[in-house]
Amino acid sequence: MRIALFATCLADTLFPAAAKSTVLLLERLGHEVVFPEAQSCCGQMHVNTGYQKDALPLIRRHVRTFEPYEVVVAPSGSCVGSIRHQHATVAAAAGDASLAARAEAVASRTYELSELLIDVLGVEDVGAYFPHRVTYHPTCHSLRVLRVGDRPLRLLRQVRGLDLVELPDAEQCCGFGGTFAVKNAETSTAMLADKMRHVLDTGADVCTAGDASCLMHIGGGLARLQAGVRTVHLAEILAST
Repeated sequence: MRIALFATCLADTLFPAAAKSTVLLLERLGHEVVFPEAQSCCGQMHVNTGYQKDALPLIRRHVRTFEPYEVVVAPSGSCVGSIRHQHATVAAAAGDASLAARAEAVASRTYELSELLIDVLGVEDVGAYFPHRVTYHPTCHSLRVLRVGDRPLRLLRQVRGLDLVELPDAEQCCGFGGTFAVKNAETSTAMLADKMRHVLDTGADVCTAGDASCLMHIGGGLARLQAGVRTVHLAEILAST
């Protein structure tokens, strides 16, 4: 299968290993991965902070860039959630019915990594080996917007050497929420403290998730505590052998 990779801003600028691991994993499974060079930000942060008009050019660019591909994957539940639930709505609100229809079409064939692996490729055992004690944080967008359910857990359970431990109060937000963490720093920090306590209670060596943004938030807090627990994107674990 030929699959287009939407790397996302965070992967491109701060966490390239998530995007690289996505490519490595899919190629190992026998698929061709292409990287459309015209891609840029999906516009999520603009929409979420009320700048819908500024998001429109980004939505147009995204649709134009990924229209030629039958399958698109992103290592980010947050960005896929924006593509599916914001792009067409923003275009329609701006009076561009044509763009809205095109955005809907692109969104219908855009998948978060665990969705692609299980729902499209029909694979749960990706041949990974990761000998560590791991806990999984279900990010808000993957949990509540995409509703990926237990797909990431099903993939992790098949990883050889991995000891998967349940995260207490897993569905509780980590407190990042994009600009929420900036505009509501005290509340965000309190939520992060709860999440870190739950992670540490598991005795895990690694906390994983499908969104680099949440891992950045949790990982930064754990690093400041010098807790000895690292954050690793789901794609990196699944690509490990």
